[in-house]
Amino acid sequence: GAAALAAGEKKLNNEQDSSSSSSLALKPPQLTRSESTKWAFEKTAFVRELTKHEAPPNSKEKPTYEVDLVRAEDAKLTTVVPAINQGTSLAQDLSRYAAMPFHQKEAWFRQQIAKLQVPWEEGHIKINVRRENLLEDSMEAVESIAQHEMKKIFRFEFINEPGVDAGGVAREWFQLVSDTLFNPDFALWSYSSINQMCMQINPSSGIANDEHLRYFHFTGRLLGKAVFDRQIVAGHLVRPLYKHVLGWPLTIEDLEQLDADTYANLVKLKDLEDVEACCLDFTVTEDHWGDAQAVELKPNGANIAVANDNVDEYIQLQMRYRLLDRVKDQVKALLVGFYDVVPEALLSVFDFQELELLLCGLPEIDMEDWKQNTDYTGDYERKGASHKVTKWFWEIVTDDFDEEHKARLLQFVTGTSGVPAQGFRALQGNDNNIRKFTVNSIPEAVSVFPKAHTCFNRIDLPLYESKKKMKKFLTMAIQMEATGFDID
Repeated sequence: GAAALAAGEKKLNNEQDSSSSSSLALKPPQLTRSESTKWAFEKTAFVRELTKHEAPPNSKEKPTYEVDLVRAEDAKLTTVVPAINQGTSLAQDLSRYAAMPFHQKEAWFRQQIAKLQVPWEEGHIKINVRRENLLEDSMEAVESIAQHEMKKIFRFEFINEPGVDAGGVAREWFQLVSDTLFNPDFALWSYSSINQMCMQINPSSGIANDEHLRYFHFTGRLLGKAVFDRQIVAGHLVRPLYKHVLGWPLTIEDLEQLDADTYANLVKLKDLEDVEACCLDFTVTEDHWGDAQAVELKPNGANIAVANDNVDEYIQLQMRYRLLDRVKDQVKALLVGFYDVVPEALLSVFDFQELELLLCGLPEIDMEDWKQNTDYTGDYERKGASHKVTKWFWEIVTDDFDEEHKARLLQFVTGTSGVPAQGFRALQGNDNNIRKFTVNSIPEAVSVFPKAHTCFNRIDLPLYESKKKMKKFLTMAIQMEATGFDID
């Protein structure tokens, strides 16, 4: 559990303290276990695999689904959408458009969606809801719709409120329903551990709500319909969920958004000389509303101690458990609901940052507010926004970056394109305290690329000698972030 991991971290710190105070001895330098061991977990990536089992012919049963994590090298992507191109593979189109700028991807995506949309005269759906019972009415209405009808045009009406839905009512419905659905008080979702703008699935959702899986299926349909109909939703999700929707690889770093303390403690295990001293076993302790339960990460896990020879396996099992297994049923319901509307293959041209922009829209960024609420550290601290390099930075962001690139810079540094309602002065860090957008200096010799620390809303900006060079590497960094390639 987290407590045991924390104890291991304390031991590590004590070891470091004692070693630094010991007298110098003329011994040949020795590699630590961390330096001499090739850690598999650092190179491991998992992809969620959603498998559909069709119901028997002439049966009234619905198909069933399974979701699991497979190693990225074993993952497969479907490239066929039966209703498009006579069901032939879209692999060439998907490959070509995946390499294009966001606006070209979206234009192609809209062309494909137009082929799937059912014309108004061939049937449409009217959804009537009571404003005072909005969420439950909406869930019941949308869940009652057959999957093949989800691509029809929806018209919304609030009961006892006359008004023609020419788009305004639909916009309001998507905004209000998503706002209510993602409210942590409803207990289906909780905040990301490093950014309160982003929501993650609450592992205890089933205890709070007997119908939680219907609500997650409804959430998937709501998000899918929003993308299909060019609507905007109120909730930003954690990065691992966007990756699940896209079928993108998940790595150890994705754990940080779900549980920053566990991520930090797991990574530190590789620096311990003797992991057994932590007294860990292959279990995780879950606290469901005060009821503590031990969950085994592998058969007989409670009786297997974590030691130097199996710690890598332990970390990988923790990854599997925290990235999917503990919320497997909820993720499965959400994915099935999403793909009821938007075929999975069409989404594969986008990266996870672009999916957030599709769902939540490009943020309205007040550049003056952003500049006024930025802190400076390192060589930039004394002159702040007047330093030559930070001047170039703001000139590039303000004058050269379009709205998409501004949003990607925000995603790169803070983990999301969302800006708090109160503006940049209300940005929070991983400790829920205010942590303003921060520009910190690093020598160019350390890294020619800017580096981001999303826990602290901080960008490490090299001391470039020219504005042209900064623009080149800053632009590359904010676009490479989504590829998963390490720019070190």
